[in-house]
Amino acid sequence: MTAMDITIHASFLPHTDPAASLAFYRDLLGFEVRKDVGYNGLRWITVGPPGQSATSIVLHPPAADPGVTDDERRTITEMMAKGTYASLLLATPDLDGVFARLQASTAEIVQEPTDQPYGVRDCAVRDPAGNMIRIQEQGRAPRRTPS
Repeated sequence: MTAMDITIHASFLPHTDPAASLAFYRDLLGFEVRKDVGYNGLRWITVGPPGQSATSIVLHPPAADPGVTDDERRTITEMMAKGTYASLLLATPDLDGVFARLQASTAEIVQEPTDQPYGVRDCAVRDPAGNMIRIQEQGRAPRRTPS
């Protein structure tokens, strides 16, 4: 079997407040705004890291999907409020610098930079919609755990 040429183009995260999402992803994390599309009073905002135009995050209104029932919308809203609905894993070569910037902002800190038992060093914050954002230290060799 030959390998397929497949890449990750976009991931979707729900947002509850477009202005707060822009302040977090664009102003705090430094992502580029690639699209900002409004329709029927709702907004879809596509952001991504500078220099990585092939990879994006689409911030979408969770209530926009016509296939979602009112009960499901309530469940989604409850899970978003608890930070258990959606998550994203980012990476940076300067975890301490990124964390200092997050800590100096209004971002909700979930976990300070920590050496995890599975071999990575990371921190965690929640975006304005409650999505869990974990940020790993990139370029660090994973620690080996005893077998």
